[in-house]
Amino acid sequence: MPDIKFFFAPGACSLAPHILLHEAGLSYEPLQINYAGVEVQFPADYKALNPKMRVPVIVVDGEVITELPAVSTIISQLAPGHNFFGKTPLETVRAYEWMNYLSGTVHNAGFGHLIRPWRWTTDEDPKAHQRIKERAKESVEEAFAYIEGRLQGVYAVGEELTAVDAFLYPLYRWAKQDGMNVSAYPKYTALVEALEKRKSVQTVLAKEGLKSVSSL
Repeated sequence: MPDIKFFFAPGACSLAPHILLHEAGLSYEPLQINYAGVEVQFPADYKALNPKMRVPVIVVDGEVITELPAVSTIISQLAPGHNFFGKTPLETVRAYEWMNYLSGTVHNAGFGHLIRPWRWTTDEDPKAHQRIKERAKESVEEAFAYIEGRLQGVYAVGEELTAVDAFLYPLYRWAKQDGMNVSAYPKYTALVEALEKRKSVQTVLAKEGLKSVSSL
């Protein structure tokens, strides 16, 4: 078995690969990074590990891997029987299509601006931050409408859980925590409800000290 160290922050996007680790049944050393307000409080030596100062990070046999799609990919490669990036070549392409969209558009351009607007302007005026938040919320709502339209079955790609479903989960949580009307997206809601019935998700929520979506 490979030596795996996994760095995560409770409730952050690292929740997605954390779920995959438990779905795969891989043995790993969990290394929790905590929050100071809405910012992650990284230890002093973390920058040497990941100069981008973000989670998740996974270290596999000494190899440091960053960025959620890449972290999810190595987990998939360590557990090929779980098909975390689909069963067929087309499903794999669709999974990466989803992962790129969720990472670049929904996570970074959407929630990144909504949750931490001050990162995106030198203007310290709270009104400027509020304008960023308002536009970001519109972007997230547009993205959720797109996601809702793309979902056809229980899962986003194929007939089994993939890395896409795991990534969709924290995004939905953030939306509900921000007060979005997530009931407007019934197919997305059904996917999240199905995920929360899985032992892997229940285990990770307990490990990270998080409530279920229904309790938010």
